[in-house]
Amino acid sequence: MTITHQNSTTEGPQFVGIKFCPECNNMLYPKEDKQNKKLMYQCQNCEHVEPAYDNCIYVNKITHEIDELQTIVGDVITDPTLPRTQDHPCPRCSQCLAVFFQAQSSVADQGMRLYYVCCNQQCNHKWTE
Repeated sequence: MTITHQNSTTEGPQFVGIKFCPECNNMLYPKEDKQNKKLMYQCQNCEHVEPAYDNCIYVNKITHEIDELQTIVGDVITDPTLPRTQDHPCPRCSQCLAVFFQAQSSVADQGMRLYYVCCNQQCNHKWTE
């Protein structure tokens, strides 16, 4: 039985992924050392065992993009300081009057964008061009 040692840090998981046996290159599997109450990695092919320096053996990172239009509050149609236009009819209800404003896009490769909000209170549709 071979035991290897690495330095541990306290800031999050060091390595979360597939670990491989340094002796036979097979995958190491998590195993509990019940006697010492420690998490270990063990090769199922040879006798190699090494301690796990973090209790995290798997991380599921979920990323999603936030729809910029969902972050716009519909009450902007009542803001008297925002400009209004009749040149861009609402694509949903065809109302001609819309409030518009310019804001920095959250997408890195895009610059400033114009956002429109329909002034029809029953519609309140938001769009960009």
